[in-house]
Amino acid sequence: MKLDVVDFDAKAVGSAELPDDIFAAEPRTDIIARVIHWQLAKRRAGTHKVKGMGEVSGTTRKPYKQKGTGNARQGSLRAPQFRTGGVVHGPVVRDHGYSLNKKVRRLGLVSALSQKAAEGKLVVLDAVGGIEKTKDVASRVKNFGWSSALIVDAAVEEKFLRASRNVHGLDVLPVVGANVYDIVRHDVLVITKAGIEGLKERLA
Repeated sequence: MKLDVVDFDAKAVGSAELPDDIFAAEPRTDIIARVIHWQLAKRRAGTHKVKGMGEVSGTTRKPYKQKGTGNARQGSLRAPQFRTGGVVHGPVVRDHGYSLNKKVRRLGLVSALSQKAAEGKLVVLDAVGGIEKTKDVASRVKNFGWSSALIVDAAVEEKFLRASRNVHGLDVLPVVGANVYDIVRHDVLVITKAGIEGLKERLA
């Protein structure tokens, strides 16, 4: 498929040929959902923790004798029915991540890219370098009319990254960091010509 290429001032500067196997595939929404679930599960901290019956401080002595008191029998003050007792089946520190096949992850990324192209929300930029001020980036984004955009470049310049950091609704990622979740959650996907070549190598 062929798309027009524009510069960061929204002026046409030519066209680019995009590989159909990456940008014109049939989007699989079920695969996109699987990959997003995997991403969000993988990044969970899993540091929630409560103390169980064997971890709370307190005596191990039986509170009172088994029979003759008229009360229910009790074996420990650390039992969950007591105020200072432990929690039963509470959360513990754990890893929420799980494995997902590489071919499924690749298909998810291809589906996300193809979905943006099919929706007409894929923009090809010539380049984004040489801009060092936030107001300059913000004015160009406003000129395009992007309310939520993700820019993918082969290698993001440090100065441009700093300049774009405070622009509301704009995120910038290198090709190696392009992922399904960020592509889907932004309205517009912007890829530079160098970024397209990087995606070709990554998804080859």
